[in-house]
This record gives sequence, structure tokens and C-alpha cells, in this order.
Amino acid sequence: MNYRHILLGADFSEHGGRVAQRALDLAHRHQAELSVVHVVENLQYMDAAYGPIVPFEVDLTGQLVEAARRRLDKLAEGLSIPPERRWVEIGSPKLEITRLAEERGVDLIVVGSHGRHGLALLLGSTASGVLHHAECDVLAVRLRA
Repeated sequence: MNYRHILLGADFSEHGGRVAQRALDLAHRHQAELSVVHVVENLQYMDAAYGPIVPFEVDLTGQLVEAARRRLDKLAEGLSIPPERRWVEIGSPKLEITRLAEERGVDLIVVGSHGRHGLALLLGSTASGVLHHAECDVLAVRLRA
């Protein structure tokens, strides 16, 4: 099976370059389009005076999105990904990555997996969430310190 459209889920971690290189290698091998997405998670905090969770102000989220866009553009330029195949989304990484993959006809999602254990494993990771929600193939590139 040849992949036609590969989506890289970028998290800007210290090992993210390895994941990006793997996605680029696969895109070359399959002569596929390569796209990239980074998801800025909704920021929330607890304050007993206001009851349950209250979201941060939109200005902070806007600043985070702009910073993510700059980092994503730098990464994408190094991978020769054109601007029309770069996305910064806001929300749950697993849901936004899989939604975008479906909308754009992606047939392979490439993400990094930190191989967490214990509590982090119970809470789930982005890679695990994408794997269980995606309609297409998912490659979780194992990241080790």
C-alpha cells in the first residue's frame, strides 16, 4: 500500500525532529504529500471562588497560537511543507488531529510516543488517543530519552 497524504502531528518536544524526519522519509518513499499540524490545548485553571474550571482569557490563547504558528512555520519550512498544508488548531490533540486527518483525506498520521508507564499511561497520551480515534493508519514513533 502506498500512502498518498501523510499528516505529521508536531508537539515541539526535544525529540520532535526525529518524528518529523521519519514522516519526511515516509513521504519521500511513498511519493506522498506531507502536511503538519500542532494543537494548542485549551488552558484551564481551578479557582475555588469561581467554582469549577474557568478558561483562561482569549488573549493568552491567542498568544500561544501565534507562538505555535511561528514554530510550526519554521519546522514546516525545513520539511518543505507549503503554507496551505500547515495547521495550528485549538482543542484536544487527539480529537483535532483525527478530525483534520479525516477532513483532508490523510491516510497516515505520524506522531511521537513517549512510551509512558504508570499514571501517565492510565491518563492516556496523544499517540494512544490518535491511534484509537483515527480512521486511517497511525505510526507512533517511539521516543526515548
